[in-house]
Amino acid sequence: MRKIIERAWVRLVAMFALFTLELFLVLALFIASVIMFLFLASKIRGGGDVMFDQAAFDFMDRINSPALTDFMIFMSFLGDAPFITGAAISLIIYFLFIKKHRWYSVKVPVIAVGSISLNLITKFFFHRERPIIPHLVEASGLSFPSGHSMVSASFYGLLIYLSWHNIQKRALHYLLTGFFILTILLIGCSRVYLHVHYATDVIAGFSAGFLWVILGVYGLRRLERYSKRNLNPIVEDAAVKVE
Repeated sequence: MRKIIERAWVRLVAMFALFTLELFLVLALFIASVIMFLFLASKIRGGGDVMFDQAAFDFMDRINSPALTDFMIFMSFLGDAPFITGAAISLIIYFLFIKKHRWYSVKVPVIAVGSISLNLITKFFFHRERPIIPHLVEASGLSFPSGHSMVSASFYGLLIYLSWHNIQKRALHYLLTGFFILTILLIGCSRVYLHVHYATDVIAGFSAGFLWVILGVYGLRRLERYSKRNLNPIVEDAAVKVE
């Protein structure tokens, strides 16, 4: 009995030793995203008004200015599907031919294209119309969750993951992480400022985007490990036999 307890204790200590600060932050983000998305989804499906939405519009209208409008239009552009698609293609080319990391070249399109596709599905399911107030830019389609917010959270979230696993300097890690987080937040704010999304659309988009990038990276890492452990040896043996 004592040996069983000791073994269980050793395993428990070993498990917690694997929980780095990064893993704790990711787990906290995952749980918070699940709770927030489910909460907002229940509000939207229930058809009730969310007072926070009007308060967000009122605040954005108070700080409105021509220069800020131009800046918000630019930030919104950084979350456009065409821009994200072009950036994703550039990353795929980089990891295929320069960095030569095939699994990174797989993760980029899965996260980018997957987030766009998932957003279209969720929009169709909730079928929330866009705000009826005058838009400052042209916008079409449904509103919940915000596509710009969801795609930017998943894509720039992936860039945070890639920077932490490919850049050696810790100071640069924090600098890029802060830059990408700020970019995500400003893209979301721009959609409310431009009157094309409710604030709840944006928050739900952030939640869904972070969920997608966490689940996508986790699933692909498991697949990568399985491939290296089980598939690569088979391929190498077959190549040796052919030779």
